[in-house]
Amino acid sequence: MSGLAQFFKEGGFFMYVNLLFSIASIAVIVDRVYALFIRNSLNASEFMNHIQKTVRAGNIDRAIKYCNAAPSAGLPNVIKAALVRINKGEEAIQAAIDEAMVENKGRITKRLSSLWALANIATLVGLLGTITGLIAGFRSIGDPRFPAEKRAEALAKGISEAMNNTAFGLAIAVTCIIGHLLLSGTAKRILEDLDKGAMRLENLLFFKDEAPSASGGSTPAR
Repeated sequence: MSGLAQFFKEGGFFMYVNLLFSIASIAVIVDRVYALFIRNSLNASEFMNHIQKTVRAGNIDRAIKYCNAAPSAGLPNVIKAALVRINKGEEAIQAAIDEAMVENKGRITKRLSSLWALANIATLVGLLGTITGLIAGFRSIGDPRFPAEKRAEALAKGISEAMNNTAFGLAIAVTCIIGHLLLSGTAKRILEDLDKGAMRLENLLFFKDEAPSASGGSTPAR
């Protein structure tokens, strides 16, 4: 900890500015990891197979309850939005699917783009710290009023400030970029599952002769 404190002390003001951006970056990454890996943790293929089997059997209520078992995941929300409107006609079902898709896609991709912005800002703030450190170091050399025996020490201090800012800014940027790559890949897979799941349900409800209505003992949730 003492070494870390010394690292920040030698880096000067812009190190503390970048510390704020590093905290923001970590907060975004943790939030998105929770949203994508925990809240949207779902075997989409297995889920849709169960929904397809249940809907074909005419048990709409059971299919809705199965969706309710994973209320935080995007795919069950989209499927449920269609199933609760199964008695209202094709246009109502399609509108419900479209609305749910837009809403859940927004939740999945939320704040991912901010990681790129944070990476760029951290790099630029680190660059500012680098420049100010070099300016301070070389200014001490050129100042005739500055004691000659302390010029080397002042130059070393300025270079240390510059390098610390460069290292910290790049470390934040690399973390943000790696986080964005991993999270965007997961988000893309979830979005693909949403599209495939919605398409499978549409084919089941609109284009299959065996597509059931909610009559005969199955009343959709309101």
